[in-house]
Amino acid sequence: MAKAKALNKKITVITTHINADFDAMASMLAAQKLYPDSLVVFPGSHEKNLRNFFVQSMVYLFNMADIKEIDFSIIERLVLVDTRQPNRIGKFASLVERSDLDVHIYDHHPAMADDIKGSHEICESTGATVSILTEIIKEKGIDISPDEATVMCLGIYEDTGSFTFSSTCEKDFIAAAFLLSKGANLNIISDLISREISTEQVGLLNDMIQAATHHNINGIEIIITTVTSDNYLADFALLVHKMVRMENLNVIFAIALMENKIYIVARSRISEVDVGVVVSHFGGGGHAFAAAATVKDKTLAQTEQELLEILYKTVRSRRRAKNLMSSPPISIEPDVNCREANNLLTRYNVNALLVIKKPSDTDGKDKLVGFITRQVIEKALYHKLDHVQVKEYMTTELATVEPEADLPEIQDKIIGNKQRVLPVADKGIITGVITRTDLLNTLVRQYQKVPIDSFKPLKTTLQARTRNISKFMKERIPPRLLNILQTIGEVAAEIGYSAYVVGGFVRDLFLYRANEDIDIVIEGDGIAFAKKYAVKYSARVHSYGKFGTAVIIFPDGFKIDVASARMEYYKFPAALPTVEMSSIKLDLYRRDFTINTLAIHLNRNRFGTLIDFFSAQKDIKKKSIRVLHNLSFVEDPTRIFRAIRFKQRFDFTIGKLTAGLIKNAVKMDFFKRLSGRRVFNELRQILEEENPIPAIKSLNDYNLLKVVHPSIKINKELIPLLNSVKKVLSWHDLLFLEKSYLKWAVCFMSLIRHCDKKTSEEICLRLELAPRYRTIICNERFKADRCLLLLERNRQIQNSFLYKQLSGFKTELILYMMALTKQERIKKAISHYFTKLRYINTSVTGKDLMKMGIKPGPIYRQILESVLEAKLNGRLKTRGEELLFVKNNSKYSATDERR
Repeated sequence: MAKAKALNKKITVITTHINADFDAMASMLAAQKLYPDSLVVFPGSHEKNLRNFFVQSMVYLFNMADIKEIDFSIIERLVLVDTRQPNRIGKFASLVERSDLDVHIYDHHPAMADDIKGSHEICESTGATVSILTEIIKEKGIDISPDEATVMCLGIYEDTGSFTFSSTCEKDFIAAAFLLSKGANLNIISDLISREISTEQVGLLNDMIQAATHHNINGIEIIITTVTSDNYLADFALLVHKMVRMENLNVIFAIALMENKIYIVARSRISEVDVGVVVSHFGGGGHAFAAAATVKDKTLAQTEQELLEILYKTVRSRRRAKNLMSSPPISIEPDVNCREANNLLTRYNVNALLVIKKPSDTDGKDKLVGFITRQVIEKALYHKLDHVQVKEYMTTELATVEPEADLPEIQDKIIGNKQRVLPVADKGIITGVITRTDLLNTLVRQYQKVPIDSFKPLKTTLQARTRNISKFMKERIPPRLLNILQTIGEVAAEIGYSAYVVGGFVRDLFLYRANEDIDIVIEGDGIAFAKKYAVKYSARVHSYGKFGTAVIIFPDGFKIDVASARMEYYKFPAALPTVEMSSIKLDLYRRDFTINTLAIHLNRNRFGTLIDFFSAQKDIKKKSIRVLHNLSFVEDPTRIFRAIRFKQRFDFTIGKLTAGLIKNAVKMDFFKRLSGRRVFNELRQILEEENPIPAIKSLNDYNLLKVVHPSIKINKELIPLLNSVKKVLSWHDLLFLEKSYLKWAVCFMSLIRHCDKKTSEEICLRLELAPRYRTIICNERFKADRCLLLLERNRQIQNSFLYKQLSGFKTELILYMMALTKQERIKKAISHYFTKLRYINTSVTGKDLMKMGIKPGPIYRQILESVLEAKLNGRLKTRGEELLFVKNNSKYSATDERR
């Protein structure tokens, strides 16, 4: 490295942005060709793969110096490449205000208000900055080596996505062609661009996909994913790019907390979302289609909240007149009478008609002269004016909009002018209409997609039904749990918070069902509450900062889940009302069904106050399952599985509207976005119900079994098999065995009984089952099928044979075979093995055989197996009989050996 401190003359320094990528590195090399005596200096850290690339192969190309060795006072000229943002050049930002500093800039990023100004600037909209510099090198006839051409070409390939990004332009292709003519090595470029990702990066990518949330902002679907890693992982931008391609995303913002910094990487394929503008609010930079930022001194939740606030302000709406209008418009001529107009309204089922005068010989355009509504026509008919022409009663004062008109303009003209129908005119030609109904539907959808804290009905119109049920709680809740709830309220009050017990625990209280799964919602910092409570009552805490949740674990292992209402439901920064229960109201509104929206206040001054915003008590009494709003299944399709599970568990009915919404969700195939893991989690809970058969029938009725796999269908053999499974599982549970088993697995194997191995593997892959589950379902199940067939073919089955065939199978597979067989004798035989034979062991051991003078070896196993076989078949009962059996039957006694 060059030692800048040893120089006595003024110097030129070439630098780029912090966290330099290949384009930045390539641009510095190209700039070095234009400024031969300059020093190349990184302003801070650079990606690890970039550092390794330098160290291993190309470092000799650069006249490089460490920033720590630079005397800033002797810098005469500063050359900036691939950036002109002062907050992205590290310590060099302190130089740009110097009046004697000559600043030269080469950049392809869009201009911003706070850009550094240079005495010499070449800034163009290319796919890569190095393309700009390559053009200059080519024009000046500067010679470059094959290695230099390779590095520079690498920058172009990376920043254009191998010429696939929308930012790629003609100059990028020309520059790459020139560099190839100079010997650029595409094999090296390919290896670096298409590098394999590490196991840790695969794990992080999987976390990103699982954590992805969908936000509909001004009609644009935007994906936000947040992940955490204890260690810094390189190539976060590469992982985001892979996720975009894997999931075919238009817009994504990926937020990662790695070590003590937050990194934002954004990608956009559509013009409505300029990610460069969005991340600039975080001090980052980039293009409209790709940008990044590094954030300090903020939490993940704060960063995500701020990001969403910015998105709602900056994302351009797709709700234009051309997107909302109905076309072609239904119209009528002014001379047509009211009776014919009424027939037209009925035929097309519309409430208003445009009145358009056909063109004359001298004018080739239709002329809009007014509109007439159904209300006016009906009144005309009532007054027996059906023969009168519509031009006599039409409205002639009307506004129009152009196809690019936005929603506020449309709303202003329809509502402001009290206009039932709004024509859309393109250069004087009527291309469509927007009705008041169209506008209302759009506004309703917008209302349902805006941030939760702007839902005015939650703030003003919904009033909670409240009553004190403390006496009822004392009757229904065990003293220990009641005491825990009281202490939770006391601790919350001490730190100025409100505490509530919510959800299934409260629901089951009114259903007279035992439930000790306690969910607590804190209006405030739930984690801080949990830690204070744990200290006071000698418990432990596991907290999850990303979600603002915690688990309190008591010394005896009992657990309570705590959620922070403020962190979880103040998702978008805005001023929410501070009135009582505003946060709990928002919390309850986000739940799946009305029956799960009950809450009980736990603070001492209001302990036992039941809060019911959404008529949950009424629905519990009516035994009805209802969603809270019509987009509930759009937001989370897994709620459909829960609706079916609750219907079966509580013997409830699914409300008419809710049932219709389920059918709509299936029809619209909202399940395609669900991960297999989420589908499996819901299916498993259904199969673990006491009687899952009605739920499985309901899944079939709603055509939901295809979500698991298209081959799973109910046929005449499946229901009897599932009934058999139910009986077998009930039999097993009555044995009161301590060892647990996978109840769902027995049901699931029966559900896919007809599926071959290949289909079974497809199903396991779709549901993302763990390897140990796959082994049971895809391998051991088929062994069990073969074993059962063997048993059924044997008319006489000895205990030893039964033991030998079944001893290698897990409990789930034993129960599966019991349920599957239609032969009662086989069912009894398997039962006999499970309850008795599997516990039989020999009393004789290897030590006994040694004392008898039998030489150790494989013979020991044969002898012990013979003893066990005889004992299983009832020929041996005592230890003495076993020893005598060995003496009388062993070919390898001590005497035989001496012979």
